[in-house]
Amino acid sequence: MNIELRKLTLEDYADLKESMLQAYDSMGGSIWPKSSIAKLLNIFPEGQLCIAVDDKVVACSLAIIVNYDEYGDRHTYKLITGDYSFTTHDPNGDTLYGIEIFVHPDFRGLRLGRRLYEARKELCESLNLKSIIAGGRIPGYHQYAEQLSPRQYIDKVKAKEIYDPTLTFQISNDFHVRKVLKNYLPGDKESKEYATLIEWNNIYYQGIDASARSAMTIRLGLVQWEMRLFPNMEAFYEQVEFFVDALSGYKSDFVMFPELFNTPLLQPYNHLPEIEAMRKLAEKTEEIVQKMHEYSLSYNTNIITGSMPLIEDGKLYNATYLCHRTGKIDEYRKIHITPNEQKYYGMIGGDKVQVFDTDCGKVGILICYDVEFPELSRIYAEQGMQILFVPFLTDTQNGYTRVRHCAQARAIENECYVAIAGCVGNLPKVNNMDIQFAQSAVFTPSDFAFPTNAIKAEATPNTEMVLVVDVDLHLLEELHHYGTVKVMKDRRRDLYQVKLLK
Repeated sequence: MNIELRKLTLEDYADLKESMLQAYDSMGGSIWPKSSIAKLLNIFPEGQLCIAVDDKVVACSLAIIVNYDEYGDRHTYKLITGDYSFTTHDPNGDTLYGIEIFVHPDFRGLRLGRRLYEARKELCESLNLKSIIAGGRIPGYHQYAEQLSPRQYIDKVKAKEIYDPTLTFQISNDFHVRKVLKNYLPGDKESKEYATLIEWNNIYYQGIDASARSAMTIRLGLVQWEMRLFPNMEAFYEQVEFFVDALSGYKSDFVMFPELFNTPLLQPYNHLPEIEAMRKLAEKTEEIVQKMHEYSLSYNTNIITGSMPLIEDGKLYNATYLCHRTGKIDEYRKIHITPNEQKYYGMIGGDKVQVFDTDCGKVGILICYDVEFPELSRIYAEQGMQILFVPFLTDTQNGYTRVRHCAQARAIENECYVAIAGCVGNLPKVNNMDIQFAQSAVFTPSDFAFPTNAIKAEATPNTEMVLVVDVDLHLLEELHHYGTVKVMKDRRRDLYQVKLLK
């Protein structure tokens, strides 16, 4: 006989189904459909364990991770599993919740259940989770229901005066009964629909301490750039490096420049039609990005380069770059092109929507007009975005107001921080770039942990300056789980959805 404990796979389903039918024959042979097993394997593969005897699966344990305080000690099986959809699984939760464990009746003398429990404990420790919790059946209770209350029955099982095939086994594996649950699993006639809330505590659990929380504080440096003419590229780079140097001196994790902040360099081409001048400026983009890349490494900060024109295959895009201080460079192309950009420059929109992993969490970038389309940031939020960066360029207060209020809405509806940075001042001798209006800012969700006006900080309007702002990612995590409202969780996924088409 060969006994193997391993991770479950979808190819095991035929064996799994047969074992489930046998194990739960007394409950009408209720089993998990293949689609449910597939979903569990997709969201939490390491939590689904099985034991194969001579290559046939005869025992299994299934689990998810939850943030237990969201559900408390009065939950039902239906609630904790998200109506059996497992949407309650949270990779950042603190508790391993056991949703299933069974052994084929023909193999119950081999202590396979003990092996599964030990494997669960090892998993709990390796993932640094606080505890294992589960709702346990008490299948022997129906024999004593007329004489004993559930609590009295449990006490007698603890005292070994009564043997219960499930509870006795759980107690012998170091689980303790935390509470009696009523109506936990409808249809469980043997348990009279009662269950024990059992718990095993991980003594090696390391909670979040002050130093860990401080590591989740990210410093943003925003450049409110004044448009000015430069005699040459060296003068332009000198001004760029000045701001990177200054913000690096304040230990900023990110430095962001505004949209099309390099358009003062259009001045030598002012005699050309706007569309040709912008294409001439695009010839400098590769060089500027390389300089920014060098600054990100030498000043140890991540730089959102502001946007610049980019030519590829003869097409003109509005692109920005994320120069990581680790040396990586990511690119984002403005998706939504304004009528002005189309008319004067012949720009077209990009078609790639993605969140970027950084050493300070997951970030998204939208360029100006893009932030006025809520679908993009919602897709980012689905991908785990914590900070949204929006370099922008607006000529009037009307345009700025649109960007500002849409950015504030994105912070609230996606439970994230939104940072916006724009250009200020006037730019004579450059066609179509004559006036600018901006007030750079960092916006927050709106709840008790954040400012009452949901504005973390904002610059002085129309004045060249930098804005240095600390944002706490831990507060976003708390908001997601314990907020007064939970926008991301309370969406009616059964009624509508937002998704990428390509």
